[in-house]
Formats: sequence, structure tokens, C-alpha cells
Amino acid sequence: MTVTQDSRASVPTGVVKGKATPRGRFPHYRRAGDFVFISGTSARRPDNTFEGGDADTMGVARVDIRVQTRAVIRNLQDILASAGLSLKDLVEVSCFLVNMNDYEGFNEVWASTFDENGPTRTTVAVHQLPHPLLLIEMKAIAFSPLDHESDR
Repeated sequence: MTVTQDSRASVPTGVVKGKATPRGRFPHYRRAGDFVFISGTSARRPDNTFEGGDADTMGVARVDIRVQTRAVIRNLQDILASAGLSLKDLVEVSCFLVNMNDYEGFNEVWASTFDENGPTRTTVAVHQLPHPLLLIEMKAIAFSPLDHESDR
């Protein structure tokens, strides 16, 4: 993990080793006070392939919303862990689906991870994501009081 300090406010940020490098100049996460904000996260692997997405020899896309949703949640979990947090620290997740016909499969995987005591969630349809094999992206906010970090 590379952690840098923002000169404006000494705000820790992190790009997590072993995760796909962000496709722009932004970190995987940024702490601001008691909150940790996680950038949009997908099923992209460090080698720029995609869990739950590839193409056959004819170039026809094969994509699976369940596999991608599990991969995104696992990536969120790994990013949180690099900041000393877990999925239980999430308070809000925004989910972006390319096709609302995938909602049932997405929701099935979500429900296997979170229950009614989990984070709040907003799910919206978007026109497209940065790669045609991506079906889903999530961004999140976690709560972790600074004065209690030593208790973790």
C-alpha cells in the first residue's frame, strides 16, 4: 500500500498494492476525519482482466453479474482491510449497474453478504462504465472514529 499525505489537510490516502491501479490520478481510498471514502471499484484485476467478464474467440462478450458483484465486494473488503477496516464499517454504498435486468443477480449476491443491519445502499442504472465487460461498479463510505482506532 502506498499512503500519501494530502498537503492541504494531512488526509491519509491509499493506493492498495495487489489491486487494480486506478485508471486516473486518484487513490483507492481517502480518510477524512472519522470517515473513509472508497473510490469507484469494479471487478477489474491487477492485470486489467475482469472477473466475470471475457470474450470468446469470436469476440462475443461473456459476462456474469453474480461473479462481478462478488469480485467488487471482495475488492471493497481488501481496500477496507488496507485501511484497517472491514465490511462492517461500511455505512453507505452506491452501486452502478449498466443494465437493471442484472438487478436480481446483483441483489442476490448483496443479500448473501449484507443484511438489514448493513450499510445503506443506492442502486442506479448508468449508460456505461469504463470498459464494455464491466457490469457493475460500487463506491462506498465507511465510518471509523479516529479515537477508537487503537481498539481495533
